[in-house]
Amino acid sequence: MNLIHHLLRNARVDPHGPALASGRAVVATWAQMQKRVARLAGALRARLAIGERVALLMKNTPVYAELMYACWHAGLAAVPVNAKLHPKEIAYILDHSGAKLIFATPDLAEGAATAAREANSPAPILDITGADFAALLRAEPIPYAETAASDMAWLFYTSGTTGRPKGAIITHRMLLAMATSYFVDIDPPAPGCIVHAAPMSHGSGIYIVPHLMQGNCQVVPESGQFDPAEIIDLLGHWRGVSMFAAPTMVKRLVEHPAISGARVEALRCIAYGGAPMYVADIKAAIGVLGFRLAQLYGQGESPMTITGMTRAMFEAAMREGRDDRLASAGVAQSVVEARVGDAEDRELPAGEVGEILARGEPVMPGYWRNPEATAQTLRNGWLHTGDVGSFDADGYLTLRDRSKDVIISGGSNIYPREVEEVLLRHDSVHEVSVVGAPDAEWGERVVAFVVCRNGAKAKQEELDRLCLDSIARFKRPKEYRFLDQLPKSNYGKVLKTELRKLLAASPLP
Repeated sequence: MNLIHHLLRNARVDPHGPALASGRAVVATWAQMQKRVARLAGALRARLAIGERVALLMKNTPVYAELMYACWHAGLAAVPVNAKLHPKEIAYILDHSGAKLIFATPDLAEGAATAAREANSPAPILDITGADFAALLRAEPIPYAETAASDMAWLFYTSGTTGRPKGAIITHRMLLAMATSYFVDIDPPAPGCIVHAAPMSHGSGIYIVPHLMQGNCQVVPESGQFDPAEIIDLLGHWRGVSMFAAPTMVKRLVEHPAISGARVEALRCIAYGGAPMYVADIKAAIGVLGFRLAQLYGQGESPMTITGMTRAMFEAAMREGRDDRLASAGVAQSVVEARVGDAEDRELPAGEVGEILARGEPVMPGYWRNPEATAQTLRNGWLHTGDVGSFDADGYLTLRDRSKDVIISGGSNIYPREVEEVLLRHDSVHEVSVVGAPDAEWGERVVAFVVCRNGAKAKQEELDRLCLDSIARFKRPKEYRFLDQLPKSNYGKVLKTELRKLLAASPLP
């Protein structure tokens, strides 16, 4: 089944309903969006053959959703590219994907041209505000392509933190399974809208699909990015607002001064993912927003679809005083099997720590042009996430860390997240990230990078005492480094690789 069917249905059932918006202004109804998509598809098919790839190097814009569905209408695969990558990184993606056409927003058109030259790519670059793009919208519409559910819809490139990024093949079937699971396991369908404040090239873009299936308007902030004040303003206009966000975005929204006067009742749900949220931050968010948080855990290889935690689960955990539940990543979503496995992929008992494995409809068939990585990641029929965690007796998954982030000191495993949770209890600590540093005697030692609240100071002896009162002595940081801010990706993830570089450049005497 081609995902374009959902747009065609909306255009028939609710032709005059709002489909796309920029800030407070509706820019297209469902009928208007469907007509534009069909014309764009006609223009694309005049240039490209079914199955070819189209790169989207764009900041958030309502046109993003139109181009995604135009690709699917034409039987093509979209290749959304992280707009903040270096031109050399973009060049690799253009070359590896074999994209035959590149769409760009004006601010990224020059970078796209630089990347295309670096990749020796002949792919034309179309500025979505230019005359050439406007001409595409005058093309003759075409019938939608009869694609198979197993055909590629989205070629998702991983962040490449451990080498060259890999292109995860995301099919129409995978996105249908993801959308179904979103309704069942994260947030039931309801009228409203989704605000795309996180990058549409990644998590927020994935959620175009379920919200379009619901017939909910796709709202893009006028800035094209996350600005807490702008989000608060949009709550004053839209109703039934859902949003995908990284934990740091939730934290920034909750701590913004204007949130005290916000129409919080207009917010339906913030589904957060990309990283766990600390318990202290969850409680602070619930205190401000009420029970409007949902959590999801997944990867590009199983798009946001491994485990999840609903608003009701958060409410129950708070009512029962279950901080362990608040710290968890929820339970397995309905469309996957998930387990924690040993080195042979055998399922481990509740409470034991191992690698998180998944299989089911949302799991990719493999990586694009990378059979070796495919075989390694999907061995024994399971997606090997590279994440470490444990299930409790009730089926709740607790994420420990990426396997590469586990610190091994004196032969004992130390999970940075456990130490970070403790340090965040200190009133002066705003953010913290724990990494391992090479140590001649112990193999690795624990180092904590700490960001204090404005004007506050945290004494090392106070942080030590907090750790000694809460966790085993061997887990206590042997060194504290205080920073003004932690290095982060544009998705809000802390870049531990950058912290390790700081350690290498200035090791402990």
